Amino acid sequence: MEDRLIVSMLQCFFIAFGVILGGTLIGSIGSFMTGEAPLTAMYRIAKGLRIWAIVAAIGGTFDAISNFEKGIFDGSTFDIFKQVMIIIAAMGGVKTAFLLFQWLLGDEVT
Repeated sequence: MEDRLIVSMLQCFFIAFGVILGGTLIGSIGSFMTGEAPLTAMYRIAKGLRIWAIVAAIGGTFDAISNFEKGIFDGSTFDIFKQVMIIIAAMGGVKTAFLLFQWLLGDEVT
């Protein structure tokens, strides 16, 4: 059971990381084509995609809510623990990608 939790956490981490990385790079291409500054747009897009990357990584919000409900009402504390750990892993992927862009772009680009 723990093995599956670690696999799910790793998948969620890299899904969230990929959503931020891919969305920011593709979005900056669009801003370049419209004449905006791509580096400034990269930071703005990465900042705006954070919550969506977490939602995409955990598979949508309804699955998370149903797992919390099952954990609370059916007394399955492992389901609550598993969902919290998956959300934390997704948040870690988002933060890692965001820090990567901050590192590549320098400090906050305004």
